[in-house]
Amino acid sequence: MAGLVLDGSNPDVSLLYDINGLTKDTPSWFDAAMKFVGEFGILSVLVLVLVWCWWSVRRRGTAEDSVSAVAGLIWAPLASGLALLVNIPIRDFVERPRPFVDHKGLDVLVAGKTDFSFVSDHATMAMALGAGIFIAHRKFGLAAIALALFEGFCRVYMGVHYPTDVIGGFALGTAVALLLTPLALALLTPLVSAVAGSARTAWFVRSRHLREADRTAGAGAVGGDTRTLDLPEHRPDDNNLAA
Repeated sequence: MAGLVLDGSNPDVSLLYDINGLTKDTPSWFDAAMKFVGEFGILSVLVLVLVWCWWSVRRRGTAEDSVSAVAGLIWAPLASGLALLVNIPIRDFVERPRPFVDHKGLDVLVAGKTDFSFVSDHATMAMALGAGIFIAHRKFGLAAIALALFEGFCRVYMGVHYPTDVIGGFALGTAVALLLTPLALALLTPLVSAVAGSARTAWFVRSRHLREADRTAGAGAVGGDTRTLDLPEHRPDDNNLAA
């Protein structure tokens, strides 16, 4: 794999130089900001998006919707961690050096990267989180996926990954998050339902005012129409009276 990127005419290398070359026209403070964003910032924001999404889904919709959404949100970070584990043998098998090892003139914003380049851990984690959040909530998920795409751009901009490292990370994160979703939700949904049914932990799945509304609606459904029917008044048979 490493041999494929030694040729300067390779589109992967050309795009790497084009994106990383943007650093030559930017102030140092901007590069420092991109370094922080690419290393820690976007992943931190994705976690905040996940928490925000959880807070939102537990305060609206039906109880079934809340259970499904919370189960999906629990799966998102699990998918991210699992994708990282899957990447370990891939990275060791491909053994692709970091781009600055084989290519000169790159402006490397993060020093000390000595591990292999393919697949990008950051891109993998970000996209797995984005896909997992999308499963739970479409609007929040689209925002998370947009952040994941920007994470990939940052990794190339910083000079620590080839574009194909990032694309591979996107593919791996998406594949793990989506392909294993049916199994994950089959396991997580009953657990979340049990949490929702406990008086002590139900707040994790459903807000208090919605739980109270659910109980009121349930009581009304069970009670039904309590009005009595106007039955005709029973009177003794006149023939019996005559007798």
